Amino acid sequence: MTIAVLGSGAFGTALAISLADQGPVTLWARDTDQAQHMQGTRKNSRRLPDATFPDGLRVTADLADASQADTILLAVPMQTLRQVVSVNADLLRNRSLVACCKGIELKTGLGPITVINECLPGTTPALLTGPSFAADIARGLPTALTLACADPAMGKTLQQQLTTANLRLYRTTDTTGAELGGALKNVMAIACGAVIGAGLGDSARAALMTRGYAEIQRMALASGARAETLAGLSCFGDLTLTCSSDLSRNYRLGLSIGRGDAFDPSITVEGAATARAVHVEAAARNLDMPITAIVVALLDQRLTIAEATAQLLARPLKEE
Repeated sequence: MTIAVLGSGAFGTALAISLADQGPVTLWARDTDQAQHMQGTRKNSRRLPDATFPDGLRVTADLADASQADTILLAVPMQTLRQVVSVNADLLRNRSLVACCKGIELKTGLGPITVINECLPGTTPALLTGPSFAADIARGLPTALTLACADPAMGKTLQQQLTTANLRLYRTTDTTGAELGGALKNVMAIACGAVIGAGLGDSARAALMTRGYAEIQRMALASGARAETLAGLSCFGDLTLTCSSDLSRNYRLGLSIGRGDAFDPSITVEGAATARAVHVEAAARNLDMPITAIVVALLDQRLTIAEATAQLLARPLKEE
């Protein structure tokens, strides 16, 4: 079976590098000049300058060419996933599709699995998610991820196909839990970055991570997710990683908010759109998600860090 990765950002490139160590992989880049440069230099100098491409990795800007693969990994930003799939529906139909993005669509409040299902009815897409930094994967460092697929047989097939020497995949049929865990942890990472950026300390970050995890569970369990999924790699594992490292773009955005610094608007930060989408959904469903609300207020500059801290500390006392 052949594999293609659509999206030449850091994560898509890293996945292609790891997978190409065990067989041919096609990496699709939207920009023709960029694709030619990567194919010629055998590097993605813009996103992963220290990683050299294996011989089995081929780069193209021809989507029709890349879409000939049996299994296609969609490593595109969550907010552009619908456009990529809908515009190229004829090319992607009858392929095994694996979403590799984490987030909630701002306009609809939907996750990647549901978005793909709406664009391509009758498909059974999967989701690859979990605690992972592109640089680690590209360097061949051990990484464990969750593969979520509603079809158990397809999940097993994809698990075998996408496991590599450094990528260990655990599978689940709980696509809702995997979607929401991976999306909501980005919101909490922004909050934790703001805490550290403002100099509030590691103890405050630990408290925020813990209460953030409770908030994620509140939303996910109400949506039909399973508790064991949230305790696994796709939620708890990813939450731990992204709330504690400045390699996380969401955490870095939070750091900039806490420090009062400008943040590069060209950097994709999935947690910002997710926070806004989840805030709306939580209000509609009467779910108490105070950290998410605070993150949205910080993003919209309606609160200062001092005001946000005061609001959270002034909440009514209750049992844990």
